[in-house]
Amino acid sequence: MSNTTLKSRPNATSKSSSKAEAKSVTKTSLPAAAAPSNAAIDARRLKATPRGVGVGFTEVYAERALNAEIWDVQGRRFIDFGAGIAVLNTGHRHPRVVAAVQAQLQQFTHTCYQVVPYESVVSLAERLNALVPGTHDKKTAFFTTGAEAVENAVKIARAATGRPGLITLSGAFHGRTYMGMALTGKVAPYKIGFGPFPASVYHVPAPVGLHGVSVQDSLKALDRLFKADIEPTQVAAVLVEPVQGEGGFYVMPTEFLQALRKLCDQHGIVFIADEIQTGFARTGRMFAMQHGDVVPDIMTTAKSLAGGLPLSAVTGRAELMDAPAPGGLGGTYAGNALSVAAAHAVLDAIEDEGLCARAQQLGQRLKSRLDTLKQTVPKIVDVRGLGSMVAVEFANADGTPDADFTKAVQKRAHDGGLLLLTCGVYANVIRFLYPLTIQDDVFEEALTILSQALKGH
Repeated sequence: MSNTTLKSRPNATSKSSSKAEAKSVTKTSLPAAAAPSNAAIDARRLKATPRGVGVGFTEVYAERALNAEIWDVQGRRFIDFGAGIAVLNTGHRHPRVVAAVQAQLQQFTHTCYQVVPYESVVSLAERLNALVPGTHDKKTAFFTTGAEAVENAVKIARAATGRPGLITLSGAFHGRTYMGMALTGKVAPYKIGFGPFPASVYHVPAPVGLHGVSVQDSLKALDRLFKADIEPTQVAAVLVEPVQGEGGFYVMPTEFLQALRKLCDQHGIVFIADEIQTGFARTGRMFAMQHGDVVPDIMTTAKSLAGGLPLSAVTGRAELMDAPAPGGLGGTYAGNALSVAAAHAVLDAIEDEGLCARAQQLGQRLKSRLDTLKQTVPKIVDVRGLGSMVAVEFANADGTPDADFTKAVQKRAHDGGLLLLTCGVYANVIRFLYPLTIQDDVFEEALTILSQALKGH
């Protein structure tokens, strides 16, 4: 495959993509002296922005993108298996999303919903209330980022219960704000140098069989926590990612989620499911909690909710959501009109284009390829995931995590024109987050590049 291929392929799940659309992303030739350089821009970045904002692909500065493909400022083409970290389940510039945002731009861009409200927020809340698991009455509040959603879910749980305690898992990621960092169970790079953190936050080991922690081990640790650190009647909420994101794409066993649900019911604890990375068809269901039929009290969502525009949500039991007093929730950009318009289009696309089923189909193809490669690539110790939230983990012969091999695979894939993201507490996991709208031929092309990268070519 050539990195300099510039022709865009139409969106396979959106047959209305026109020749004009394809033409709009065709590279316009510039004189050599005027052509931008990735290296030159990156040199400017190093001078203008702080090192704390880590950048994964410093040699790829995006100029344009369509569906599952990105072109950089030098005209090189890449297949995007990161999708903005699970933000683009409907792909770059999905026609429905573009049209919805363009239409909203003709009306207004911002009034601040808390000052002058608009109907689109109400109707989007109604849609999420119907989609989130559970037959109970629900309400939804909108915010801007995933971290904001987590922060406000904590506020709601504490307001509803009058309790301070919060419990999360090792390896968890819940954001970079101070409460988000406190809840996050991964020190590097998120917590280094930023303490002290908010109090009354406790971690128990996540049940990850590959690393010797069973469901019973996690539940015993929780029982010890109640005996040694905090009584359950002082715990406001338990927060769980049904599939850990930054922690390594470990799927939480249904048995564990069911046990947490029972424990929360027993002690009046709010069960919060963090579906910020898992939501909106990524795992083959609208939400990952649906795989085990475990109903949370509150769910946080963001990322792919608005197809590339900033929007997050907290959806929960109506009586819990009403606990904070008027003015206790909100934000200047919360429920921004452009983002809300995009979210309506995303939900339409997921339903009309069958993206839950598509996620299952693509994920199975990827896992089958990885399982085959496992026979000839001994560094592969695990292939896992739900739907199209798939990961491959690497280790040495003695079982120790192999971050160096992981980086090498990522580098070889990049050189071949495929962008991959890593994750995991030991940085030894590659996660796959391609758009669910990716065309079949582009997906197969990516699997070929991946195969070569794993084999060392």
